[in-house]
Amino acid sequence: MSLSLLAKRVGFLVVVVGIWYVIFALNVFEDIIFPSPWTVAASLYEGFASGDLITALGASFRHLFSGLILAILFGTLLGVLLGKSREADETAGMYLVALQSIPSIVWVPLAIMIFGFSEAAVVFVVVLGGTFVMALNVRSAIRSVSPQLIKAARTMGVSGVSQFFRVEIPASVPYFMSGLRLAWAFSWRALMAGELLSNGPGLGYSLRYAQDYARMDQVIGIIIIIGVIGAVVDQVVFSKLEKNVMKRWGVL
Repeated sequence: MSLSLLAKRVGFLVVVVGIWYVIFALNVFEDIIFPSPWTVAASLYEGFASGDLITALGASFRHLFSGLILAILFGTLLGVLLGKSREADETAGMYLVALQSIPSIVWVPLAIMIFGFSEAAVVFVVVLGGTFVMALNVRSAIRSVSPQLIKAARTMGVSGVSQFFRVEIPASVPYFMSGLRLAWAFSWRALMAGELLSNGPGLGYSLRYAQDYARMDQVIGIIIIIGVIGAVVDQVVFSKLEKNVMKRWGVL
């Protein structure tokens, strides 16, 4: 990241905090509804110092990684099936799009009825949040393999399972990375939806707990944490990984 870009982003953040403080100073809203930036910062420090937010973060990442790994596995298998089988795609493909369009929070009542108010229910919501978008991208990846590339492989005696692993999978990697990035984003959103209605622990549960006790400083602080984690992981990990793969495969 260039210094000019960093300066622009920091400057924008300073402006946002400044506007936030001006609204607070003008008493547009009551303090209990609209706390100052310094109150939110103090609440965050208190949460990390006491270990409550660290515990919640650890629980959320445990739920996320458990669900995301399963979502990638199930989504990849389902996407390969739909990408390789025209009959399967014509039969179930349209339903996959419909399932992917369902907001993650809609799955929460179903998860609670099956698993109760447990961590398994949260993981279940995360799995559903990431599986379908991963499957759609893997299906597109398999279909995007150039027919000329497959013909060239067959003229060299590569076909069947060998063709799939030696030709189609390597050619599909850029789309797979895009699916991985989207699966992370959808799973992170699904995680918050699942934890909001769980019995904890987790960031979503902590957010609901703060709301129940009218601790708006904690509510805003946790929202900031959720947003920062989502942006940092996307930009630092998945975005760079995707760009490196795209460059190596000659897509960019």
